[in-house]
Amino acid sequence: MKDLKKDLLKIGKITKPIGFKGRLKVVSYIESPQILDSLQEIFIKCSDRNPVNYGVRYVSYSRKSISLELAGVNDTDAARSFIGCDVFVPADRLEKLPEGEYYWHDIIGLTVFTKDGRELGKIDQVFETGSNDVYVCTGGEREILLPAIEDVVMEIDIDQGIMIVDLLEGL
Repeated sequence: MKDLKKDLLKIGKITKPIGFKGRLKVVSYIESPQILDSLQEIFIKCSDRNPVNYGVRYVSYSRKSISLELAGVNDTDAARSFIGCDVFVPADRLEKLPEGEYYWHDIIGLTVFTKDGRELGKIDQVFETGSNDVYVCTGGEREILLPAIEDVVMEIDIDQGIMIVDLLEGL
C-alpha cells in the first residue's frame, strides 16, 4: 500500500462526470499540470478507504481543472461514484527541489512550534501571494497566517514533521 504523505501527491478532487463515457472532471491543486503528461496510473482515495490504483486511458488539463478517463470507469453512473474523491499521482513524478525548497504537500500537516517550544497547531493549507507563499496554521485559539519568509520560518524538518517559527509582532 502506498503511504499518502511520502509516496503520493494529491493533485485534485473529483467534482463531476463529464459526458456519458465515464470521464471525470477534477479540480486541480497543482500549479504545473505537465506532471500528468504520459501518466499511466493514478490513485483515487474516497472517504476513509485506502487509495486505489487505476490505469489512465486519457488525461487533459488546463490551469484549473483536469479531465480524466480511468480504466474500468465506462459510464456516467460509474463516474458519479467518484464525486468528492481525492486524486493522487506517484510523488516520484516530481522534480527534486533544491535544498530549503519544499512542495506544498510536504508542508501541509507539519506541526508548528514557536522558537520557545509552544505548539501553535498544524499547517492545513498553503496559498501564494504576489511575493511569497503563506502557511495557514490552525489549532489552539485561532488561525494564524504565517508568511513563508526567513524572518518567520526558522526551520522546517519534513522527517520530524515540524516547523519552527518566530512570530513577528501582529501574527
